[in-house]
Amino acid sequence: MPSGKIASRSPLHASRSTLHASRYFTPMVSTLIFDLDGTLLDTLDDLWASVNHALAYFSLPLRSKAEVRQFLGNGARVLIHQSLPSDCPTELEEKVFSEFRKHYLIHSIDSTKPYTGIPSLLQQCKALGMKTAIVSNKPNAVVQELHKSFFPSLIDLAIGEQQPKIRRKPHPDMVLHAMTQLGSTPQECIYVGDSEVDVETAKNAGIPCISVAWGFRDRSFLEASGASIIVDFPKEILLHIKTGDLQ
Repeated sequence: MPSGKIASRSPLHASRSTLHASRYFTPMVSTLIFDLDGTLLDTLDDLWASVNHALAYFSLPLRSKAEVRQFLGNGARVLIHQSLPSDCPTELEEKVFSEFRKHYLIHSIDSTKPYTGIPSLLQQCKALGMKTAIVSNKPNAVVQELHKSFFPSLIDLAIGEQQPKIRRKPHPDMVLHAMTQLGSTPQECIYVGDSEVDVETAKNAGIPCISVAWGFRDRSFLEASGASIIVDFPKEILLHIKTGDLQ
């Protein structure tokens, strides 16, 4: 190229550059809908303690933390069912569940805390004017308490299990209800979770899913469960949104 001359860009090249810049600086996503346990909050120690309290109360074998971690994701009843011996009578299972629930309602924030980087992420979302919600398979009373304790001004809405009104995940009910309450469309929403249940929930709701690798499922498990976007740090979530990398 002769010195002093600037090569002109073709209309096609300019169009692509403009599209890329527009997508980066004005993302369509306005709403983040989060799972709670293993995504926003590390609740494992308190859940493990309450499970073993309930098992010990009825002289049943205790569970390791690793076992309880694998049982999480489908709600408290499934957690207790999987924690019990396979031959446990239904009547006893109900009693163990009741004792677990009673203990956990009192001790749900003994050791629970946000994962590193989560408060900063939520503050950035707030500064950007994004709408946020929690959807969780935990009992609604506990979800409201945790929301109030950790994110009262950072997350707009929290929804827990309220059967039969709102079915638990992976049914899309909670996500769809959150969209309605926030006034958001599916095209504006991203779901963020840590398990195979969350991947399926997002699919059922018709929105993209960002899976997190710091929660209750390992990266290899998430990949095998069909997760297409997996992040290692909370700050990566907004990066994916800004770049439009949501496939």
